[in-house]
Amino acid sequence: MPTREQVLQILDLARWAPSGDNTQPWRFEIISPEHVVVHGFDTREHCVYDLDGHPSQISLGALLETAAIAASAHGLGLEISRRTGLPESTPTFDLRLHVDPSVRRDALIEQIERRSVQRRPLSTRALSKAEKQQLQDCLPAGYQIHWLEGFASRLQTALLMFRSARLRLTTPEAYRVHCDIIDWDCQFSATKVPDQALGVDAATTRLMRFVMKSWDRVQFFNRFLAGTWAPRLQMDFLPSLRCAAHYALHTARPPQSIDDYVQAGRAMQRLWLKLTELGLLMQPEITPLVFARYSSQGRSFSAITGTAGAAGRVRTQLHQLLGEDVANRTVYMGRVGAGDPAQSRSVRRPLDELLITNHPKAR
Repeated sequence: MPTREQVLQILDLARWAPSGDNTQPWRFEIISPEHVVVHGFDTREHCVYDLDGHPSQISLGALLETAAIAASAHGLGLEISRRTGLPESTPTFDLRLHVDPSVRRDALIEQIERRSVQRRPLSTRALSKAEKQQLQDCLPAGYQIHWLEGFASRLQTALLMFRSARLRLTTPEAYRVHCDIIDWDCQFSATKVPDQALGVDAATTRLMRFVMKSWDRVQFFNRFLAGTWAPRLQMDFLPSLRCAAHYALHTARPPQSIDDYVQAGRAMQRLWLKLTELGLLMQPEITPLVFARYSSQGRSFSAITGTAGAAGRVRTQLHQLLGEDVANRTVYMGRVGAGDPAQSRSVRRPLDELLITNHPKAR
């Protein structure tokens, strides 16, 4: 029988799963040592990037995969089922632990706390065939990696990220998100993204903090002082050139359901942990996917005139880069390469803050 201590150890590792802007869209309810409920939520109501809650669902998938990996250290199998009949914005999962003699410790467990985002330039050393094969082999059936390698592909990706970043920095909807999620004067943050992890130099950080005091100030700098150029160059264009490659993780068919995105999150987490095991670093690149999807569905996401056309150009550029078929089946993108680990990063809420109840049976 699993013990309460084992459950706490598993959840303490699971909470290190990645989530957009460090939102940690999960809370844990321990019903018994064999039964944990993960109460998920999304941020679609106030985050322009969390389109239909799909990025949050990917994060929940990463959490579930991390929990399964953590359980393997105790010889425990993990059965996961999603509750039906609940709002899409609050996906809820029942996790049932059981002793399974066939379960072996997953080697990726060692990378759970080491895995982090690196937004600064990386080595341009090309990935070896062996490295790429190991990354492909770590994925579940049905998932493939489309690589964007070489200077020409990195340049095209850099231009895509540069264009997408303009939308990110010139819409009030994104501005409000950025105000909420940046932790200023901070190396580590348990609830947000520390400013020192953004990938910009100290002068640009100070300028960003000054400009972001008000939306009127942002508009003035963008209109008259080329306010988006410094952050876009430092956070998007140059890092896109300074890496080994970019990748698009895609499935056999376009994702549609919550379960599709949750499974994509499980695959993404295995890929990221394997990258870490190989001594590689990664930065997610999901904003082009989000803006392209807004465009594909003809959905408005900003009060600013012209954003629909700008999102359409992001979509066109993304399809030219990946091919329309692969683009429509892509669930995640990122850039990878060797380099120095990030000196500043998001950490996580203590486990006690994520436990919504301690059920008597769990004692």
